Amino acid sequence: MIRPLQLLPGGRLLTVLFLAAVLLARARGAEAKAAHEEPTAPPAISAEARGLLKLGTNLTERGDYPAAEIAYRQILHSTAFTSVEQQEALIGMGRTYRLQGAFTKAAAVYEKFLKEYPEDGRVPDVLLDLGRTLRAMGAYKMAIARFYSVLNSTLKLPADAFDHYQLLAKTAQFEIAETHFEAGNYAEAGKFFSRLRLLDLAPVDRARAHFKSAYSLQLAGDSEAAVTALRAYLEQWPDDENVPEARFLLATTLRKLGRTDEALAETFALLRGEKNQSNAEPRRWIYWQRRTGNQLANEFFHSGDTANALAIYQGLAALSNDTAWQLPVLYQVALCQEQLRSIDRARETYQNIVSTVAKLPNASAELNELAKMAKWRIGNMEWHDQADRKLTAAFSTTTGQTPPTPAPPHDAPASPAATPPTL
Repeated sequence: MIRPLQLLPGGRLLTVLFLAAVLLARARGAEAKAAHEEPTAPPAISAEARGLLKLGTNLTERGDYPAAEIAYRQILHSTAFTSVEQQEALIGMGRTYRLQGAFTKAAAVYEKFLKEYPEDGRVPDVLLDLGRTLRAMGAYKMAIARFYSVLNSTLKLPADAFDHYQLLAKTAQFEIAETHFEAGNYAEAGKFFSRLRLLDLAPVDRARAHFKSAYSLQLAGDSEAAVTALRAYLEQWPDDENVPEARFLLATTLRKLGRTDEALAETFALLRGEKNQSNAEPRRWIYWQRRTGNQLANEFFHSGDTANALAIYQGLAALSNDTAWQLPVLYQVALCQEQLRSIDRARETYQNIVSTVAKLPNASAELNELAKMAKWRIGNMEWHDQADRKLTAAFSTTTGQTPPTPAPPHDAPASPAATPPTL
């Protein structure tokens, strides 16, 4: 750092200036000498190796795994390349196999790296990828052991790698929790995710840990605790990407607990969705809106709670104007209206389906079948209506007897099951 000169008494200023000039000349001489000296060590990676490694990475990103493997083997099977270059090729090869789904080969490559280069600074990263590979193979205990090895190996990292150590340690703990979750050890997974929430994580990771801890409680069968945890998550992280799935879990858990009104409230909250949220992750929101609404509505329909089923189906119908989605939902709406004896509304809804399909230039086989079912139900309702009027007229005496419900004629077509079609 250059500091401003200060006036000194007497001739001391000249002395200081002279000494500064001498030191500056010596420094410039040293720089000139160093500039003409040849480098003492060759580059760690040659241009040829760097080109092959880059090629392998690019091919892997494009999904051309066989070609990427060839690029890495050019380095691994040649003595012309240094140990450092072959280490890079091994790591690249392992990643290629893992992304390709060749997990056994990927695990073998990672194990070879760990055996041949146990002191390399990338050992924790390789252990992390090996753990993920073993988990994908279903070897959960071995995967967890490797993730714990990541925690142990990071203790050997130099002090200047502290930030990387922290990232690796947190990632390994996340992977341990995820592995317990995938293995079905939901109680253990919940404990690990709860601990992760206490760490100094990025907001998105803390939100994810909160969601997964609540999900673990739900899968472990602790429904009451899951409801509490899911509500806390939704309140604390209203903009997180897992919010729609959390609302699905909350609605279905409340339904399981028999808390119908609360389940309905959560279902409608999901179907309405906040505009800014659904725009951020439209596909995710649409998927969970449809799945939640369809599942809850079907459950209400089959249990005889037709009024609530109808309310949900009407909310589902408003989600999209796509005929492939909307017409099957409207058929479900009409079924509910028919069950509730709102015959005129049911007839109108069925007729809407028939008319809409008739106007489509290239209606699918499924929609044509749906229109056929809707037309049958219109005819069936008309037949019942006529039969009821005839019976009412025949029995309109002073006996006060209620006319019996007529059976359909023998030549009537078989009635489609009054069950909502699968969406």
